[in-house]
Amino acid sequence: MDIKIFLLEDDDAIGMGLKYSLEKEGYSVMHVTTCKDAEKEWSEDKYDLAILDINLPDGNGYDVCKMINSSGDALVIFLTASDAEVNVVMGLELGADDYICKPFRINELMARIKTVMRRSGKGKGASQADSGNIVKIENLNIYTNEAKVTLTDDSGKESQVELTALEYRLLLAFCNNRGIVLSRKSLLEDMWDVSGDFVNDNTLTVYIKRLRDKIEKDPTNPRIIKTVRGLGYMMDK
Repeated sequence: MDIKIFLLEDDDAIGMGLKYSLEKEGYSVMHVTTCKDAEKEWSEDKYDLAILDINLPDGNGYDVCKMINSSGDALVIFLTASDAEVNVVMGLELGADDYICKPFRINELMARIKTVMRRSGKGKGASQADSGNIVKIENLNIYTNEAKVTLTDDSGKESQVELTALEYRLLLAFCNNRGIVLSRKSLLEDMWDVSGDFVNDNTLTVYIKRLRDKIEKDPTNPRIIKTVRGLGYMMDK
């Protein structure tokens, strides 16, 4: 699948570097440097993902995000020079799918792009997820449009499961790759904590245990997220 990315970054050096790196990964990239150019070049049926800088010479990325959301359903990742909570919250409330703070490692950006694409059903492995917005595995229900997870008891009653943002991302990683063994390395490349740092191997073990404790009937004998000895983990189809 040819993924088309719309990049709004006013720093020419950063923009050109990102364009080169993204194209090297096989993405098609349109790079613009101002809000005016973004409004001129944007087309709702032309791009799958927009990467938007927040601070621009003639405005800000928030306004461009509003324009994008009003014209279609493209994914949005914000580039921000600050990890201030107000910037992060504002971006997410406007409909952004993720954000990344400068300076960042290009591998981290690539990992986040792949994750939001898989979550949306546009990326590699997305076909493993159900075509609708509700995914059911055993007694687990994932309402992807609402980012809500519930468990159904023996009487048919649903109760909501409270997951952290990273636990939910981890669950979706398995959900979008059902029937595929995910190595610890591949999971680590896609996961990061709220401060933007990659999760280390020990922390991944903790998160998988916490997730199992919340969604499995018997966490010591998991039926949803299974361990494949020597290889990694897998969620059955």
